[in-house]
Amino acid sequence: VEGDLKTISIQLKTYEMSNYAPPTTEQGLEALVEMPTAAPEPRRWKKLLEELPLDPWGNPYQYRSPGAKNTSGYDLFSFGPDGVESDDDLGNWKTAK
Repeated sequence: VEGDLKTISIQLKTYEMSNYAPPTTEQGLEALVEMPTAAPEPRRWKKLLEELPLDPWGNPYQYRSPGAKNTSGYDLFSFGPDGVESDDDLGNWKTAK
């Protein structure tokens, strides 16, 4: 999980530097793979990932911007083994040990 979170975070930072803002929650992580059509449309979009990785349990990573738990940026996380949002989630505010 940590490796995926770092990889996605690097691409989110690249997206933000190119477009002056991170993707919105509505645009989601898909903005790294396909050009968003929801506002605000990016000024200088480019494909940053071929495809989005799945977490070790086969589920998509979750993204919220602005973050609810990482209030200084965005939340990027996996629901963990139970597949639902709960206290065992692994995210950019805490990672697996």
